Amino acid sequence: MLNWDKYNITVPTNSGSGNIKCFCPNCRNTRHDKRDKSLSVNLSTGMFHCHYCGWKGCAADTAEDHKLFKWLDAAAEYNNRRKQSYKRPDLRPQGKYSDKILAYFASRGISEATLSSVNVGESEEYIPQVKSKRNCILFNYYLNGELINVKFRDGGKNFKMVSGAELLPYNIDNIKDSEYVIITEGEIDALSFIEAGFSAVVSVPNGANNNLQWLDDYYDDYFADKKRIYLATDTDKKGLDLRAELQRRMGAERCYIIDYGKECKDANELLIKDGKTALVSAVEGAKEVYIDGIFTVNEFVGELDAVWENGWQKGWVVGHDDFDKAVSFEPKRLAVVTGIPGSGKSEFLDEIVYRLNIRYNLRCAYFSPENSPLSYHAAKIAEKLSGKRFSRRSLDYAEYGRVKDHIQDNFFFISPSDNYSIDNILLLARILIRRKGVRIICIDPFNRLDNEQGRESETQYISGVLDKLGNFARLNDVIIFLVAHPTKMPRKKDSPILEMPTMYDINGSANFYNKCDYGIIVHRDREAGDVRVNIAKVKFRHLGEGGTCRFIYNYNNGRYVPVVNGTPLSIEQWDNGSHIGGIATPQITMPEDNVSPDKWIEPAVGDIPF
Repeated sequence: MLNWDKYNITVPTNSGSGNIKCFCPNCRNTRHDKRDKSLSVNLSTGMFHCHYCGWKGCAADTAEDHKLFKWLDAAAEYNNRRKQSYKRPDLRPQGKYSDKILAYFASRGISEATLSSVNVGESEEYIPQVKSKRNCILFNYYLNGELINVKFRDGGKNFKMVSGAELLPYNIDNIKDSEYVIITEGEIDALSFIEAGFSAVVSVPNGANNNLQWLDDYYDDYFADKKRIYLATDTDKKGLDLRAELQRRMGAERCYIIDYGKECKDANELLIKDGKTALVSAVEGAKEVYIDGIFTVNEFVGELDAVWENGWQKGWVVGHDDFDKAVSFEPKRLAVVTGIPGSGKSEFLDEIVYRLNIRYNLRCAYFSPENSPLSYHAAKIAEKLSGKRFSRRSLDYAEYGRVKDHIQDNFFFISPSDNYSIDNILLLARILIRRKGVRIICIDPFNRLDNEQGRESETQYISGVLDKLGNFARLNDVIIFLVAHPTKMPRKKDSPILEMPTMYDINGSANFYNKCDYGIIVHRDREAGDVRVNIAKVKFRHLGEGGTCRFIYNYNNGRYVPVVNGTPLSIEQWDNGSHIGGIATPQITMPEDNVSPDKWIEPAVGDIPF
């Protein structure tokens, strides 16, 4: 239940769900403009935040003093302190544009008036790719009228931003009070929409890159209240990946896809080819992402084309060869992890999660009451990240600071004060998906969720919860790891030693095996002195072949050392180094429109457009 009266917040009746704007009772009486609805309110979660005075909270009775919301406030303070260390560029006064710059933009269908309206600049700047100064376009990034960053772009499509400055969306000041926003992947595409008459347009700051960490600081104040979000990325693979991540973060229910037609891949190409009216028509004809849950091939044609062109792709891997052959992970999936008490289920799950985080920048949210208090769990993660025991004797001050900052940015802990229902846990997980871009959800263990079985049988109840988890994973493009305890603990004949359980031994229902996409069993073999991890189920064969892998537990830092060809690595070969910064990080390709410095060919003067 939401108790708006407790905070004197007046919410319009029959206002439905989602985000709306209201008058702020905390500051309205003291303001000159009493007509300004500065309070952003989420009618589903009860969260509210005033964009004028900063007043915030939650009107949900069961979550008023929720630890997550307290943490979010602390995180906001932390980010504000961190922002103070960002470098600020100097504003370069803009005189008259050169004829070359104006001719270049005219060839792109963009007028001088549009350039002036968003303070596009022109100046010489040193470009590292060519190791010399070039005449550059200056895309100035403002926040509340203050210059925060600058992107310099020369005539050879080389660009750079101000080192040490903050990343933020381009043109963000102009979307503040708009009901809609158009999101592009480049400044020139943003200028194209502005040329066509749309002011509420932003460009992501780092091109077609689906790492949206910059969004953390701007979602609440600039995107949470938007009723329509137009996704205007390019139609190549990188653009489609960016579009999918924006859709996930913003919420598919309010997203619209802009189609440029078969002959154009982006907004500027359409502007050049068919003019402003064509771009206006593309926005007006943008299609909702979901229509009554019914899809045709056109709704997922990009994904289908990618499989046809590139084949079935292996998912995320952790970096242990035998384990990676057995299983790889992808979003929209439910993984069930089991094992007898003391086998190391939670420890091995942490192994999977921290390695996926380091390799792919995947953020994680834990609901893990058995890893209480939260500081203990964070300390265990810190050991795996740093490769060292969590103590002053092992971790020096600088290393501790790095690992703490990494956990702050990448690992989040859901710990309600009194409501462990699956609906509440998923509600809080959804908040973290929207605000922080979480891709991994861990629920450890199942039996610590509130039992809401009611009159259902245990089998029916568990089936319903698993359906809810699977649907949540698919709708929010995340992977969920669910730890479930076995009810049976089989012993070897005439021996006190426990055998490895099966997925059908999980307490309550065979549906744990039947309804999961991945089934993982962790078992400590006390006779052999190692840990056996059995990948008992991989739903799709391109994601792995299943099988059993062996590991040795590294007591120095809680990591798992693979047993290779039946032989454990010696203690001297164990990896005790820091993993912050990468462990066999996948190769990152350069943007298609950028040229590697070692392949740069000096163009003739006449070939440079400005």
